[in-house]
Amino acid sequence: MEEGMATGAALYFLAMARNNAWANHRLLQACKGLSAAEFTAERTSFFPSIVATYNHILVVDWFYVDALEGGTLGPKAWENEIPFPNFGDFDAAQRGVDRRLIALCSGLDDEKLAAEIRMHRASHVQFDRADRVLLHLFEHQIHHRGQIHAMLAGSPVKPPQLDEFFCAGDAKFRADDMVALGWTEEDVWRGLDGR
Repeated sequence: MEEGMATGAALYFLAMARNNAWANHRLLQACKGLSAAEFTAERTSFFPSIVATYNHILVVDWFYVDALEGGTLGPKAWENEIPFPNFGDFDAAQRGVDRRLIALCSGLDDEKLAAEIRMHRASHVQFDRADRVLLHLFEHQIHHRGQIHAMLAGSPVKPPQLDEFFCAGDAKFRADDMVALGWTEEDVWRGLDGR
């Protein structure tokens, strides 16, 4: 199925995958303004630093995206809790898995959303529907990005707006991001507005 050709629920998941990549883009652009010391500095949150929190998002993305692609990576995804302590290397890795998630969601249909996904855990294989796994993954990303956003408030870098993606009236606020990501409004929202 071509990207943008999905209907119904599949369009929702594709929009969420794009939103995820866009929100990461905005947050990564902000984090780029941190020094290495500020990126790794101990802070108050669920994980003790921005680098630890963002690497947690990444390794969990690897786990779930691999499972959704039919892989068996399992717990190997988080053998190293901070695989990328350097911001530049981390940035490239996160953007890479974001692209994988968009590609996966661009091929969804109702049958694929209902498909059983095998997630290889340390002691067993967990089974769940693809749509539920995706919903969990998006919630996980939003949850931890919010923590990074809050930690940025205690740094010299202003936290970016992360809620200007979906509404047509907010297009002017995301125009530069769309250019940086190589997207157009028409490409991203094709199918959602009935075209």
